[in-house]
Amino acid sequence: MMRKLGYPSLLAALVFVFAIPVAQAQSVDIGRHSRPRITHGVDERDLVTLKGNTHREANDDNDRGEVDDDFPMRHMLLQLHRSPAQERHVQKFIDELHDPDSPDFHKWLTADEFGDKFGVSQHDLDTVTRWLRSYGFRINVVYPSGMVIDFSGNADQVRRAFHTEIHHLDVKGRKHAGNVSDPQIPAALASVVTGVVSLHNFRPRTMHLMRKVPPKFTFNGLFGTTYALVPADLATIYDLNPLFSAGYSGQGQTIALIEDTDVFTSADWNTFRSKFGLSRYTAGSFRAVHPAAPTGPNNCGRPGVVAPNDAEAILDAEWASAAAPSAAIQIASCADTTTTFGGLIAIQNLINASSQPPAVMSISYGQCETLNGVAANAAYSAAYQQAVAEGVSVFVAAGDSGAAGCDNSVSQATHGIGANAFASTPYNVAVGGTDFSDTYSGTNAIYWNSTNSSAFASAASYIPEIPWNNSCAGALLSTYLGFALPYGANSLCNDPSYGPSLQTTVAGGGSPSACATGTPSIAGVVSGTCQGWPKPSWQRVLGNPNDAVRDTPDVSLFAADGLWSHYYVFCWSDTVNGGAACSGDPSTWSGAGGTSFSAPILAGIQTLVNQKMRARQGNPNPVYYQLAASEYGSSGSTSCNSTLGNGVASTCVFYDVTQGDIDVNCMGNNSCYNPSAPGTQGVLSTSNNSFNPAYGTMTGWDFATGIGTLNATNLVNNWPTAGPLPGFFISTSPSSMTITRAGNGTNTITVTPLNGFSSSVNL
Repeated sequence: MMRKLGYPSLLAALVFVFAIPVAQAQSVDIGRHSRPRITHGVDERDLVTLKGNTHREANDDNDRGEVDDDFPMRHMLLQLHRSPAQERHVQKFIDELHDPDSPDFHKWLTADEFGDKFGVSQHDLDTVTRWLRSYGFRINVVYPSGMVIDFSGNADQVRRAFHTEIHHLDVKGRKHAGNVSDPQIPAALASVVTGVVSLHNFRPRTMHLMRKVPPKFTFNGLFGTTYALVPADLATIYDLNPLFSAGYSGQGQTIALIEDTDVFTSADWNTFRSKFGLSRYTAGSFRAVHPAAPTGPNNCGRPGVVAPNDAEAILDAEWASAAAPSAAIQIASCADTTTTFGGLIAIQNLINASSQPPAVMSISYGQCETLNGVAANAAYSAAYQQAVAEGVSVFVAAGDSGAAGCDNSVSQATHGIGANAFASTPYNVAVGGTDFSDTYSGTNAIYWNSTNSSAFASAASYIPEIPWNNSCAGALLSTYLGFALPYGANSLCNDPSYGPSLQTTVAGGGSPSACATGTPSIAGVVSGTCQGWPKPSWQRVLGNPNDAVRDTPDVSLFAADGLWSHYYVFCWSDTVNGGAACSGDPSTWSGAGGTSFSAPILAGIQTLVNQKMRARQGNPNPVYYQLAASEYGSSGSTSCNSTLGNGVASTCVFYDVTQGDIDVNCMGNNSCYNPSAPGTQGVLSTSNNSFNPAYGTMTGWDFATGIGTLNATNLVNNWPTAGPLPGFFISTSPSSMTITRAGNGTNTITVTPLNGFSSSVNL
């Protein structure tokens, strides 16, 4: 193409070019070469307390005395932070990475580039590391992100440097060690130091629940016949088969599953795939990796088999493979240290490696925000933030205790409403859990065939869904068993026959972020100065409340463990620790539920998106919410309502779950409505004085299931393909002019005039 660029156009180009230094001069001072924020000498007499960094179990009742001075404190992680203005700058950049109209759309960074652009200044890093070394700590790794320092020492060094003692703790017979007061640091360092991620060895929870009865495909349970979900059922229900037939099954894609254990045996993965017809996807592979630190001594030890977490690792691997059978499944695990969850070390090492990290990551562990602590909350948010800047899609199990995130798998909630800190950041997809409603509605025969296929499948179509909820406080369960109200002295929870066996907090996780920062005044309860993560710009859709905070979950998938007659089957042959032999008919194999299943499955579905788009997508939430907002509009989509079951429209990307709740039973005065006499069971509510269940379904988004569930084929086929609109950026120098076309691909033309720019230029 020939084009004349005369003096007016050239003048405009020059104006554009000369405007750039002005804009840069007004930008935020940030990055490794920025001005230092530690501007005063380190005075050990002027200390500040890093509040909210003592575990609630580190109390007088559990205290068994101080550990020895040489008690090892290995691979502690010091989390750093930016100024508020700098943090806004980072967030703006990440928004632009996911904005199709931005010239920075999908221009993912490397770890070194991320550190250069957004890390703490080199001067401040040097000051902090010198201070740590002054107490004898060994600096293991200063991560390329410029946001985390790995260091080791002993309890005496921690006491002297951070002014907190490490004590032995006994919690219901389990031995632990941890700090008994919040650490302190010199005030001069507080401008860049958030805190030590962990000074204790309490570990996050896995997000799966094993069935309490021997798993069988058909047996007479509480509600009659029970149906065990297998991979071919998943493919039918969530419409994966058309993608598989079209050649999209995860070829060339890798899913990293974050763990702190090795699997019991990789043979279980092979057995699972062989039994359920997945081995025909010959490109699929499985391997365990222990990602090393980018520099210095290796902080990623081989964890070995840690029971029962090895059940978590193998179910993650098997069901991620069920959704993306041709993908490379990678167990990325590091051993827990005396202070740090091995999964977090694995994440840091993956996202800070010199090579590009896997494009999809799944995490099925969690801890509530109030218990996780300020430094650990910041650590997970910052790690996921860096991951999405590198193009990684991070999927996290939303939780298995309804809105009672601090009361996992107990008989009643006592700590009120709380979010899973691993899932509540603005940079991950929080994956919730559903159950099927066919048992409740008496339509099993419509949705399940009477015989199994060769791959043991029996699902006939998409099945109507409800939130996963095992608690007596659930309205559907209460109604089904003949109780008029889910609360009060005459409720199901307080019935002497049914109540005791159904008092539980087991339900799909969902709640607002409420204590990502700040310090609770009541241990484990949202209170005091607690505040949630701010609502991300993309979380806008019908139903999502105007609450100014990050809300979870985002998307849900089936996660039930059997109450309403449905659960997952998987191969875990660790019989000594609760597994089952994976031989013969799989009706005798292990059975379980939990958002531990839904998270790796959605991660697998995302790899099919990536495969078709031929590119990593970073945080997929902006697209999820964009597609959901288009489908639900201002009043919802009646044709995509999950209650329609096999009658839903063929065009639905998401299925809106509008029946049921995740409400669980409770006691006490923390978000617990109990109009009965003291000692009876109440129901989790946003008010102690009225029944505002936490939480029910509604049209569009809700805390029970988020956007809802999905049709995988329609999600992949409706994924937007447009990049930024083509634009021309012109720069000049005394000797040449460069014209760059930015958009879907970048082309550059450099013009070198023979006689200077004295007249028009022909291109």
